[in-house]
Formats: sequence, C-alpha cells, structure tokens
Amino acid sequence: METIAWVGFSQSLFAALLIMTKREWTVSDKLLSGWLCLLAIEFLTCALDYNIFGKPLLSSSFLLFNPAFYLYISSLTNKDFHLKYIQLLHLLPFLFFEVGAYVIQETIAVQSFLRSDTTLGFRLAFGVANIISYVVYNYLSLRQVIQHRKNIFNEFSTIENYISLGWLLFIIVFYTTYCSVSFIIGITVVFQGTNLVLPHIFNYAALLFLIYALGFYGLWQKPIFTKITDEEMQQRYKYSALSMRKKKDIKNKIIGFFDDTKPYLQSDLNMDILSEALQVPKHHLTEVLNTEIGKNFFQFVNGYRVEAVKAMLADKKNFYSIEAIGYECGFNSKSSFFTVFKNLTGQTPLEYRNSLSEVS
Repeated sequence: METIAWVGFSQSLFAALLIMTKREWTVSDKLLSGWLCLLAIEFLTCALDYNIFGKPLLSSSFLLFNPAFYLYISSLTNKDFHLKYIQLLHLLPFLFFEVGAYVIQETIAVQSFLRSDTTLGFRLAFGVANIISYVVYNYLSLRQVIQHRKNIFNEFSTIENYISLGWLLFIIVFYTTYCSVSFIIGITVVFQGTNLVLPHIFNYAALLFLIYALGFYGLWQKPIFTKITDEEMQQRYKYSALSMRKKKDIKNKIIGFFDDTKPYLQSDLNMDILSEALQVPKHHLTEVLNTEIGKNFFQFVNGYRVEAVKAMLADKKNFYSIEAIGYECGFNSKSSFFTVFKNLTGQTPLEYRNSLSEVS
C-alpha cells in the first residue's frame, strides 16, 4: 500500500507539472493542475501515515476528487465559467475530515467502522458526507457532460474528440462503477467484520488510475470555447497598436480578398494561409475580424461558404448532389456542412432547395 501511495504522489505531481507547461494554459488547466497537486498531497499524507503512525488514517480523498472533478467539467462545458474564491467552499468537507482524522488519529479500519466508541459519530458523519458528495457531484458532472454533448451540435460545425468530451464520460462511468464496487466491498467488510485491507488498496489503486487518465487526457484537452464578451473584447484591444484607419484598411483587404479570390472554397483554409496571403500578422487579422467585422475567423469563413452553397442550390443548371455542393464550397465533411448551414439559415440544405422550388 505504501508503494501505491508514493507512486501516486510522484505521478500526481508530475502530471500537474506537465499540465502547467501547456502552451495555452486555460482556466480548466489551472483547475486540473491545482487539483492534481492536492491529490499529490493526499497520496503523500497516506505514505507518511504508514511511516509515522504505522497505519493508514481515515482518508477523505474522494471528498476532494468529487467537487474538483465537477468544477473541472464546469470549466470545460460552461463558456462563462470563472474562478472565484467562493468555489473554495467545495473543499470544506475534505478539509474538515482530513484535519479531524489527524486530530483524533482515526484509522481507516473498515472492519471496525461501526465499533462503539467516542469517535463513532465522526466516522458516521464521514460515511454520510462521502455518500452525499458522491451522489450530488457525480450527478451534476454527468448531467453537464450529457447536456454539453447535446449542445455542441448547435455550437460547432466539426465535432472533434476534444469537443465532445467522450473521455470525461468514460471517466464518469469508470468512477461510478468503482464507487459501486467499493461501496459493496465496504458494506461486506463492515458487517462481516473481517480484517481486510483490500478496500484501502482498492481505493488508492483506483485513484491512481484516475490520475493517469486525467493527466494524459488533460494534457491533450484543448480549449473548447473561444468566444469572449464585449467587455473582454474591449479590454483585450484597449491598447491596440492599430489606428482606426489601419483597421479599416485591413478590413477592406480581408473582404476584398474573399470576394475576389474566394479562398473559403479551400477546405484547409486557416489563419496562417490568410495571414501570408494578405501579408498581415495573424493577431491583427483576429483583432479586425472581432472588432470591425464582429465575427471570429470560423464564423466569417463559413458565412461565405453558406452563401456559395445557396447560390449553387439556386442555380437550376447545377445538377450536383447536395453533398457534392457542400464539398465544392469548402466544407470538409457532410456533418459539418449540414450543421453550419442549418445554424445560419434555419433550414437544412434540402429544405432550402425545396423552398426555392416552391417560390418559382
């Protein structure tokens, strides 16, 4: 058990450091790295318990895991999420039982959990707090992921893995299964009174697996939402080096380039290509798109693509299939084509074509 504790400590700390080195360190990454550091401390205290007390003390690690996991999911699925000091209240149950266990030196002996002594009330409160924490936070976490997976079809044109958060859904399912098995084992040990150390090893082994998963996928996870508010936009460009005249010049360059050369017909068009073609730095293009045109790069490009699709659908001499028209106009997949078109027009491409036939 002590070996698992030391491995967990080193892996948690290592994963936290890796997350901190990400090029774009988002609010979600800050939460995850901070959470992993706290888990490293939890593993460290477990290892020290064996060296100092010769036995494991009552662990409240999952009172830490539950709210931290919920906050991390919130930061990924809620575009308006912000870190606030009040969110530290989620850690109060963890701190209360963690400190309390050291003050009264309460062990984690599951087989004697219901023994009648002066600390029985503390153990019962600990058990109830864990059950409530698991049920409430796991439900909220699962609901957020499921709702997000429904909403992304109205938010994005191409659903990448890092957007769908399938890995988080897997962790929730694994965690739910683990908690159910752990509860059954714990109840069996409590009422049979057997001297079994398995639940303690089982808990920390499962927690170690979750750390590996969170470290790996957290490092790979990209920001989902890039939308910023008008206030944030003004603050971001408060000290812009671009004059109003320069902004208008760049705006005219962008629109003229799109109207004349139709770069949006390239499915691999990106900001690097546009920057090189116009000889304008990317950050200047981004600023002008957001402040002068009022759209981000994705919205701007796909707006042109949809207009091109509408023109081809209205052309009676065009005998391309609807899917082929989407590819001709720059979309790289049928799903992204249909999603973007419906989001911008309120109709599917087929419904739009049929509406044109009815008018004529």
